[in-house]
Amino acid sequence: MSWKEKLGLVHIYTGNGKGKTTAALGLALRMLGSGGKVIIVQFLKAPKVYGEYEMAQKCGFTIESYGLPKFVHGKPDEEDIKAAKKALERAKEVVKSGEWDLVILDEICVALGFGMISIEEVKELILNKAKNTELVLTGRYCPEELFELADYVTEMKEVKHPYQRGILARRGIEY
Repeated sequence: MSWKEKLGLVHIYTGNGKGKTTAALGLALRMLGSGGKVIIVQFLKAPKVYGEYEMAQKCGFTIESYGLPKFVHGKPDEEDIKAAKKALERAKEVVKSGEWDLVILDEICVALGFGMISIEEVKELILNKAKNTELVLTGRYCPEELFELADYVTEMKEVKHPYQRGILARRGIEY
């Protein structure tokens, strides 16, 4: 049995602490280093804003972003919802295809938490993924209802953060 035939588990990285996307990117690097194929579908993140884009091209993995060039605060507007639904449709295709060894759905849990996509659709996506596709869901607000479908659930807990001292997000660290 090849190592790729042992793939197919589901990971959730959630919680209020920093490091969910960073952990997923670490897993992406590990998969690439093993010869696997990786794609990241980003919800709520605008294209080419985050530091991982440059490295994606250099390292040979794909990032597709479906967010608008603004943050969603409070109630999302219609354009934000359309973008999240477009990301979900692409995520469904990617997860089912069997083309990728590792699929990361970055910030999908935030889209769920804001009510932009439904938990039923995300459950269906998980249940219909290709057998040997490792799947990672990231973001705050992950409903515990999804935990039962996951093999790994990691909750990042914020203990201390520079934002509490007025230090805003910094390029290369938070984005």
